Amino acid sequence: MDVLTRIGLVELALGAVLGWAVAASMITPARVERVGVRKPRRILQAHLDYVIMGVILIAVGLAVPGLPAWLAAALVVGTWVNPTLFLPLAFAPRAATRRWFQVTSLVSFTLTSGGLVGAAVVGLLR
Repeated sequence: MDVLTRIGLVELALGAVLGWAVAASMITPARVERVGVRKPRRILQAHLDYVIMGVILIAVGLAVPGLPAWLAAALVVGTWVNPTLFLPLAFAPRAATRRWFQVTSLVSFTLTSGGLVGAAVVGLLR
């Protein structure tokens, strides 16, 4: 099994497990608030994005196995950082205004979109 597929399965599983935090935020919002979550909707966004990004990695790993390592690395970093960026926003909504967050977001989106375009090119040229 291709490494992207394996990593995608792990990310998909993490997204599934994070569904419990989403359920907790709906069933016991006061408890979730007590642990510092100010925007529970961001946990839902992370949950969905981990699932989506995991499926993307699985699909690319199955459709274009054996991508060059640098391209696979770009995809893995981008597809893991993107959903993770929702988590600080759940606890500190103003994090989005911080320079570190903006730079990390830009790099992550660039790695994901560039990696997917690169995977498409590699797949189409094979």
